[in-house]
Amino acid sequence: MAKIKHIAIASQDPDKTAEFFKSVFDLKEVGKVESANAVGYYLSDGNVNMAILNFQNDVVAGEEFGVGYAGIHHIGFQVDDAEATEVKLKNIGSEPRDEINKALHSAMGSGHGGQNVETKYAGPEGIMIDISQSGWVGTDDD
Repeated sequence: MAKIKHIAIASQDPDKTAEFFKSVFDLKEVGKVESANAVGYYLSDGNVNMAILNFQNDVVAGEEFGVGYAGIHHIGFQVDDAEATEVKLKNIGSEPRDEINKALHSAMGSGHGGQNVETKYAGPEGIMIDISQSGWVGTDDD
């Protein structure tokens, strides 16, 4: 069964946003993001990874959002079999977000082998979905 393991929040002030979640909900900082695509933090409660990201370009942010967007950006599911899940997504009419995947994979490497390696798909009503076989930093395997 797929499990929700990742939520990404687009933020115009990732320092302030991360501090809010750390202070109020005792989330732990488990990583920092500093790239040409985004800057921010990975926080975790030990089960779910929360990315607080200030996107640096519209391609990675997604054209429907853009770099000025603030709010929930996408949700990630850890799956047992990424290839089988990709087939299910395609069969139901969900298309990969190739422009974002290409921009991210060129910076991070492709495939599902490492941590925080995911593939983005278009979900219903404009919801962006990540699938990952390996999961995200700061999450457990249960």
